[in-house]
Amino acid sequence: MGYLLGLDIGTSAVKALLLKTNGDVAGSVTTEYPYFSPKPGWSEQNPEDMWQATVASIQAVMKKLHVTGEEIVGIGLSGQMHSSVFLDGDRQVIRPAILWNDVRTSAECRYIEESVDREVLVEEVCNPVLEGFTLPKLLWLRNHEPENFDRLRHLVLPKDYVRFRLTGSLHMEVSDAAGMLMMNVRKQVWSAPVLKALGLSSDILPPIVESSEVAGTITAEIANLTGLKAGTPVVGGGADNACGAVGSGVVKPGRGMVSLGTSGVLLAHLASPKLITHGTVHMFNSCIPGQFYMMGVMLSAGLSLSWLRKQLGREAEPYDALTERAATAPPGSRGLVFLPYLTGERTPHGDANCRASFVGLSATHGEAELTRAVLEGVAFGLCDSVELLRSAGWQGTGIRALGGGARSPLWKEIIASATDLALEEINVDEGPALGAAILAGVGAGVYASVLEASDSIISVERVVEPNPAWREIYKELHAIYKDLYPALKDSFDRLAHFA
Repeated sequence: MGYLLGLDIGTSAVKALLLKTNGDVAGSVTTEYPYFSPKPGWSEQNPEDMWQATVASIQAVMKKLHVTGEEIVGIGLSGQMHSSVFLDGDRQVIRPAILWNDVRTSAECRYIEESVDREVLVEEVCNPVLEGFTLPKLLWLRNHEPENFDRLRHLVLPKDYVRFRLTGSLHMEVSDAAGMLMMNVRKQVWSAPVLKALGLSSDILPPIVESSEVAGTITAEIANLTGLKAGTPVVGGGADNACGAVGSGVVKPGRGMVSLGTSGVLLAHLASPKLITHGTVHMFNSCIPGQFYMMGVMLSAGLSLSWLRKQLGREAEPYDALTERAATAPPGSRGLVFLPYLTGERTPHGDANCRASFVGLSATHGEAELTRAVLEGVAFGLCDSVELLRSAGWQGTGIRALGGGARSPLWKEIIASATDLALEEINVDEGPALGAAILAGVGAGVYASVLEASDSIISVERVVEPNPAWREIYKELHAIYKDLYPALKDSFDRLAHFA
C-alpha cells in the first residue's frame, strides 16, 4: 500500500497529512510559524518561514507514521488564498509576503475600480475588488516600494512558492489564480484587458496549471533534505477552500458546505459560472476541471462565540458548557438579535466599518440569551450567503458541516433551521490537507478523477434536519436582521472616526 501526502500552507501553520491509497487517513502533523503586523492593518509573513515549517512537517509526519519516501506516490498542496510572494530574477524573495487579511490597499482598490471598466472587470475576473485580493497588493508595491517593484520578476501565492521550492518549477494553480483579480475565470488565462488598463505585464505571472495536473517532481536536493523520493510527482493542488471542498465531497452541482472556524464560509459547487453583481460573493474555479464554486464569507463566525466566552469570563470552560446553557433560552433569544460584525463584514456587505451589535437587549436577558443570540446571528449571516448562492442557480438541499463550530449540536440545529438546509455530518473532517492529498492521488494515477476519489473516501454519516417550529421563528427574525444593517450603516461610518 502506498501513501499520498497533502500539505496545507495556512495562515498560522503548515499541516502535513498522509492518506493511504485505500482512502484511510493515516495521520497528520502541524508546524506553526509566525505572522507579523508591522503597522495597523498590515499582515505579513516570511516565505522562508512557510518553507521551513513545510520541511519540518514533512519530516515529522513521515517519522511519526514510519513512512518512507519510497512509499509516497504523490504530493499535493493547498494554501491560503490571495497572499503575495514577490520573487526577483533569481527567484529569491524580495520582501515579506502581504497576506489575504491585510487591508492596506484601499486606495489601490479604488484605483482599480476607476481604471478598469466595470463591465470588463466583472466579465473577466468575476469578483468584486477587495483589499484582500492579490492585484491591489501588486499595485501597492508599485506605489509604495518602487525599488522592490523594479526587482519583481515573478508573483506567486504561498502554496505555489512552496511547490517551487520542492520541484524547482514555477507555476500558478487555477483555483488559486482565480483569487488574484488577474485571471479570466472562464478562459483560465491571465486577463489582458485588466492588466493593460493598469499598466501591468503578464510576464511576472507563471503558467497556469490544473489542480490535479502534475506540475513538477521532487528534486534530488529536496529528497536529501526531507526524506522524500526524488522524482515523486507534485500536482498543482488548490486554494484552501477549493481543497476543503474536495476534502468534504463538495465536488458536483447541488452540493455545498459550511465551514465554522474563526470565519464562516458558505460554499456551493456549480457546473458553470453565474455573475452576481450585488452582494460581496466570490466566484472561483474549482478543483474539478471546467467547473466552479461560489462562496460567501463572514469574517466573525467562531470568532463571535470565542469573543463572547472571553467577555463572560468563561475561557476556562469548554464551549460545550456555553452552548448547553444557550440551549435553555428559546429560539429567538427572547427578542435579542446579534449582528456578527466584530471585524467588519465581507458577505454580503463588503463593509470594513460595520461593527457587531446586540439589538433588543433588556434587563430580562442573561448569559443564555446572549449566547444563543450570537449563535443565531452567525446563522443569519450564513442565510445571507445562501440567498446569494440561490440567486446564482444553486439548488442544493443540504450542506456539509465542517470546522470547530460544527461540533455543537445546538449550533448545527440553529443553522439548519435558519437556512432551511439539512446539515450533513461527514465521516472525516481533515480540511484542505485531505483535499490536497486526494488531488495528488488523481495526478499520480491512483484515482481516475477527483469526483471518483472524493466520493470513495467521503461519506455522510448523520443529517441534522431543520426544526420546523424554529424555522418559522427564524424566517421572521432574519427579516429583522436584514433591516438592521442599512438602518445602522451611517452610524457605523460615523463611529469609525472614533475607533
